[in-house]
Amino acid sequence: MSLSEPGSERRDDRGSAAGPPAADPPPAPAPPTGPAAPGAGASGDPAGPAADAAPNGALNGVADASLNGAHAPGAPAGGEPGDRRFVLTKPNGEPVRAGRNLPLAIASGVALGALVFVSIYPFPAVFIAITSAAVLLGLREFKRAVALRGARVALPPLLVGGIAMQACAYLGGAPWLVGATALTGIVALSWRLRDGADGYVRDAGASMFALVYLPFLLGTWQLLIATPGDGQERLVAFILVTISSDIGGYFAGITMGRHRMAPVISPNKTWEGFGGSVLACMITGAVTVDLMLDGPIWAGLVLGVAVVLAATVGDLIESLTKRDLGLKDMGRFMPGHGGLLDRVDSLLIGGPVSWVVLTLLVP
Repeated sequence: MSLSEPGSERRDDRGSAAGPPAADPPPAPAPPTGPAAPGAGASGDPAGPAADAAPNGALNGVADASLNGAHAPGAPAGGEPGDRRFVLTKPNGEPVRAGRNLPLAIASGVALGALVFVSIYPFPAVFIAITSAAVLLGLREFKRAVALRGARVALPPLLVGGIAMQACAYLGGAPWLVGATALTGIVALSWRLRDGADGYVRDAGASMFALVYLPFLLGTWQLLIATPGDGQERLVAFILVTISSDIGGYFAGITMGRHRMAPVISPNKTWEGFGGSVLACMITGAVTVDLMLDGPIWAGLVLGVAVVLAATVGDLIESLTKRDLGLKDMGRFMPGHGGLLDRVDSLLIGGPVSWVVLTLLVP
């Protein structure tokens, strides 16, 4: 494989500098073979890495791009004499691949987290505005997504009721949240009556899914922060434990992932990635509950296990939803992450689980 452009004095990566130009042009080099052939994977198979990337990924989007330039299509595989770049490999020698722009994704997540933390400590009630904004953006994404299947959600009552649910959860706790959810559901079902019977169950079902999946589950975040005495710390503990699930699963999956967890729903998820999520969540849960909430370490371990199960279910729910709708991402809200619903899928399911565990075990 040549290291230089055509016409350079070097012949190839194993030869030396050429002598004086010959009278006749040198014969054309043989077509590249093996791993260096354009379009071939690390094994030389013409199908390339895309054919076997799925079982080795941990999270959505782990596909054909490589971490730190490990191996791009048409470039030499790791270990070739001409490859001078750093290559991160799995224990079996395969190059690690990551489909998302990792630095951009991390920067976006850190910026969003910083916004939440800065707002909730001086004025916890400001968090109502943050989850209300998430209701507006998330319902807008969901409306556009289900429209691809011909479903129509009752957007006006869901928007008004969804924002009211955030305030009710913060001010009145679980009873007010349940009551606001019930009233919003009744109004949403009634809103659709004027369009007749054709498609009523389809549209009403989409509206009820949107009501429970977004405003109600976001309302459980308000229940956490409204806890007297240490509400902010409970919310931060929940966010840190849930994020650690994504981080632990991501790096364990891309480095060790081999056995698919749910190939029909999310082919890129592996049991190795799940194990990394469990370990990361248990460690983070024990540390945060002990240091931030002054609770027993065993309660933090229980929180970690409960959250990792909830986060995994949340990922699978969103993956199956996107498959049904024929979408890769629910939107384009955050650079490197896709839509808002793509980013908060684990957090949505983890919110009520964290509230139940912390309420029962760390009073």
